[in-house]
Amino acid sequence: MIQKILLAASVILFTHLHAQKKMIIPIETQNNALVLQVDTGNRAGIIYFGKKLANASEYALVPGMYKRGDDYSGILNAAYTPSGSRNLVEPAIEVTHANGNTSLDLQYVSNNKQKVDDNVSITTVLLKDPQYALEVTLFYKTYFKEDVVEQWSVIKNKEKGAVTLQKFASANLYISANNYWLKSYHGDWAKEVKPEEVQLTHGIKVLDTKLGTRANLYQPPNFIVSLNGPAKEDEGDVLLGSVEWTGNFRVDLEVDPLNNLRLIAGINPFASEYSLQSSQEFVTPAFLYTFSNKGTGDASRKLQRWARSYKVLQGNGSRMTLLNNWEATFFDFNEDKLSRLIKDTKKLGVDLFLLDDGWFGNKYPRNSDNAGLGDWQENVQKLPHGIGFLVKEAQNTGVKFGIWVEPEMVNPKSVLYEQHPDWVIKQPGRPEYLYRNQLVLDLSNPKVQDFVFGILDNLFTRNPDIAFIKWDCNAVIYNAYSSAFQKQSHLYVDYVRGLYKVLDRVRAKYPNVHMMLCSGGGGRVDYGALKYFTEFWPSDNTDPLERIFIQWEYSYFFPSITSCNHVTDWGKQPIKYRTDIAMMGKLGFDIVVSHLPEKDLQYCQQAVETYKSFSEVVWHGDQYRLVSPWDHDFASLMYVNDQKDRAIVFNYQVNNRYATGSLSPVPLKGLDPEKKYSVKEINLYPGTKSTLPANAVYSGNYLMAVGFNPDVNIQRSSVIVEVTEVK
Repeated sequence: MIQKILLAASVILFTHLHAQKKMIIPIETQNNALVLQVDTGNRAGIIYFGKKLANASEYALVPGMYKRGDDYSGILNAAYTPSGSRNLVEPAIEVTHANGNTSLDLQYVSNNKQKVDDNVSITTVLLKDPQYALEVTLFYKTYFKEDVVEQWSVIKNKEKGAVTLQKFASANLYISANNYWLKSYHGDWAKEVKPEEVQLTHGIKVLDTKLGTRANLYQPPNFIVSLNGPAKEDEGDVLLGSVEWTGNFRVDLEVDPLNNLRLIAGINPFASEYSLQSSQEFVTPAFLYTFSNKGTGDASRKLQRWARSYKVLQGNGSRMTLLNNWEATFFDFNEDKLSRLIKDTKKLGVDLFLLDDGWFGNKYPRNSDNAGLGDWQENVQKLPHGIGFLVKEAQNTGVKFGIWVEPEMVNPKSVLYEQHPDWVIKQPGRPEYLYRNQLVLDLSNPKVQDFVFGILDNLFTRNPDIAFIKWDCNAVIYNAYSSAFQKQSHLYVDYVRGLYKVLDRVRAKYPNVHMMLCSGGGGRVDYGALKYFTEFWPSDNTDPLERIFIQWEYSYFFPSITSCNHVTDWGKQPIKYRTDIAMMGKLGFDIVVSHLPEKDLQYCQQAVETYKSFSEVVWHGDQYRLVSPWDHDFASLMYVNDQKDRAIVFNYQVNNRYATGSLSPVPLKGLDPEKKYSVKEINLYPGTKSTLPANAVYSGNYLMAVGFNPDVNIQRSSVIVEVTEVK
């Protein structure tokens, strides 16, 4: 018996000492850790992903706790899985060497950690093929307080000849749990971010897009993986991930033979073999993720805080309310109409007038969407005095001026198309296939990049007081072909790189102009683009009931300050319902102000002032989803400021059947349990009174444990409540 005990102890000691000999590379944030281990064969593998351990030396013990069977290849958990050698599963990288060999064996060379500041660090891990002069450097950029990681790779060819990349992922994760659930999204125009949640089974689930531009139309790059059960708001292990790329992306989720999850994400290699010349390097976009063991609510707040501080342009700044002319005029306007709308902008009380599509083209006037796109000169029939006249009209009225552009696109019925057919993406010898009567310009061509930059530069040069740009992108890429280059498989990648080059130039020269990212609605919402834009347009569907669901799902990944929500005539709901829902982000209007009934106008004017009084809480506060519209007859969510002395709670009826509504109190979140709070309904329609108790004061403990009932019902379909500390 004693001998067995001694033998067992010696085995444990040997295992512990052996584990200690293997190099451990912990990549940690405040609460989480991704841990690499370099084995005796110089192979870097992932041995841990999850909540950070207090004792870093114990990470080495984790692999010995799993008894799931043998990994015959020895690289199932590779930090960056190569193809063609020992690998038997989906690779992160696939190459053909200069001599035609298709195998790759990546072995560990070195690692380094650089501290950017007190919160941000970058860990690099260099891998190299022992037989070929090909290197891959893995980058892990950590944001300590936010528990966010950006991961990307740099592939460098040091061979004498060209190397062909068939796959070039940004990141390769390896996660161990009993089972895995995926929440992903699908959609179409006006049907954005429709969620689906499934359990991942053995094999591969692929999320991808092949549209080239407007890439998120059917499938956005955002997803949630939950471990050991479906995702929950306030409990459970969840990973929120997104690819920072404004083009074709791909995410592979493979449950391997040992029941571990392999997650590979990056640019979609579809039709995109990339030739890497000697001494050249290929830098992939970042794959972004955060992890929480406290559910999707905690994870999304981390991501929102990170985005405001580190990614979205002016994420901690302010935003302008606006009036857009689109639904008031569509293409049918002139200077007089627009001048009246500019005056209505001031009357409404918003900050900016936005002139939408239809202001340009002369030989082919932009009077519908089938002509003029590409000819960016003011239409002299509609605007005889030019954009400058409207900018001055806005200034004289006391508001700012913004304008719509779609610089990446062209109508065949345009002077630009007649003069530069070689600038258009289209296959020679094939019939043109149009999307919204237009084609895509070839931004992989430097001449086209100069032209597109010139559109913005000319606008600003002639009208330096333009304060806002709505950048649209309505077509996808059909018949992909560039007449400027022989290597056609580079087009999808180089198009996006060309777009970024243009946006870099725009932001270098005009760093402070607010810009909306629009793509026929939400066809292009990703963090690769949002570093250039202050906000995005979630959907052309502005029906307020539908917007509750659309804005709810976007909120898992993007802060409310980025979400442009407009009050329009879509839907049959009253003006209060429409306006209250638009307040959950960046408020705007797309209505005919002069047609509003007197009380509706009075309400809107008061609502703008009310919104401006609490917008800082919505834009920069922590968001808490309280009652899901998917599961209940009403929806409720709230925003709490950093000081926890003020919160705004939005409540909306989503089911109009008899006797539905808020039948029970709604527990709040994010408050200080020790503080006292007043609860008051705000943003009431003129002539109505709140049914909530007047001068009600509760402890934070009570409001979070019991909650309060906003009294949402068919007659009170929208209720906004302000929660304020009582000192």
